[in-house]
Amino acid sequence: MTPGLTDLIGRLPGDPDLVEPAVALALAILFYSAAWGIAQLLAPRIRRSLPPLGDALAGHVRAITRHGIAGMLLALGLAFFPTGSLGHLAMGIVLGGAVALLATHILRGLAIPRWAVVPLALILFILIVSGSGGGIAPVGEMLDRVGVNLGKRRITLLGLLSIAATCVALFAAVRLANRVISRWIQKAAGFDPTQKLLAQKLAAIAVVVAAFFIGVDLLSIDLTAFAVFSGALGLAIGFGLQKTFGNLIAGIILLMDRSIKPGDVIVVGDSFGWVNKIGVRAVSVITRDGKEHLIPNENLMTQEVENWSYSDRNVRVRIPIGIAFDSDLRLAQQLMLQAAQESPRVLRNPKPNVWLTGFGESRVEHDILVWISDPEGGVGNVKSDVLFRVWQLFRDNGIAIPYPQRVIHRVPDTDRQ
Repeated sequence: MTPGLTDLIGRLPGDPDLVEPAVALALAILFYSAAWGIAQLLAPRIRRSLPPLGDALAGHVRAITRHGIAGMLLALGLAFFPTGSLGHLAMGIVLGGAVALLATHILRGLAIPRWAVVPLALILFILIVSGSGGGIAPVGEMLDRVGVNLGKRRITLLGLLSIAATCVALFAAVRLANRVISRWIQKAAGFDPTQKLLAQKLAAIAVVVAAFFIGVDLLSIDLTAFAVFSGALGLAIGFGLQKTFGNLIAGIILLMDRSIKPGDVIVVGDSFGWVNKIGVRAVSVITRDGKEHLIPNENLMTQEVENWSYSDRNVRVRIPIGIAFDSDLRLAQQLMLQAAQESPRVLRNPKPNVWLTGFGESRVEHDILVWISDPEGGVGNVKSDVLFRVWQLFRDNGIAIPYPQRVIHRVPDTDRQ
């Protein structure tokens, strides 16, 4: 303890052993109050200046800033009290709580499950409190003594806790990095949606690979120990995971050649809809019925796919209609064209058109050809709207829409004889 603080505590009334922790708690409250005020000012600025980080932590920025600043102030406050004293222990308990809360808010902001957050926060609290009381080495030795021997290797409780803590920390770091990079790429200018999605996928793979090697280094895992299993692993990948890796490579190729992009309207077999997301394994296609079809990436590479918005979003819709033979054809065609032009989703350029396509058994066949630029909105509703308008105009102008008729001639009995 510094001489000035020692003299101050010695002059205070009461037992110095009780006054010292009371002073430590008072300082801890003061530090937390200061951290609360600073966090109120800094948190909005952090969200504005670092929007990807603020979005990635999902509303926990203020709490993380508060506990982080409080932890730094409390760490400085430990210097006022000698190691092993009650004041040092009291300050360490508050510091342990601040670090545990900081870790909890960071991990919960990254959507880490609570069952993984609570043990890690508890371990951090115990380690900091033990270190403040001068007992972190005995705690580590005690945890290292609890274990079992498996052949030439010994598995201890300390090792299992270290592995668990490292895995949770790396998982949180990977999720935070992916969220920050994803939001940074999403807001970057000069990239189209397909290029942004490809960059996000490649960045996610790079982050996972980097985290794997960092974890191997932190846990001191000897990769040569797995050399025996490399052949079996390669065989398993070659046969068992062939489709998985095929879909992964197919998804990357789809994003690179941009033949299918999020928002495109495609037809694959009986599935018609717009592409919602291109994932690692499958492409999500949402139909007009609200159903989401997950089509493997390989299917889009090997099967015939109709992409209605690949190079041009304009799609022509054919609406067949027939009129009676005794109708005024020119008037009927003008009314069909008027109905198409009045439909709100029909484009003015290219302009709609009406073709006479043939003479049927009971009617004159026509096709109304219209263009739309939003195929994801469906084509059935466009046909319905145009046909309804045609029906109204035909009824108002006396144009008949015939129905099939059959004439049966009855042969008299006298003709049979």
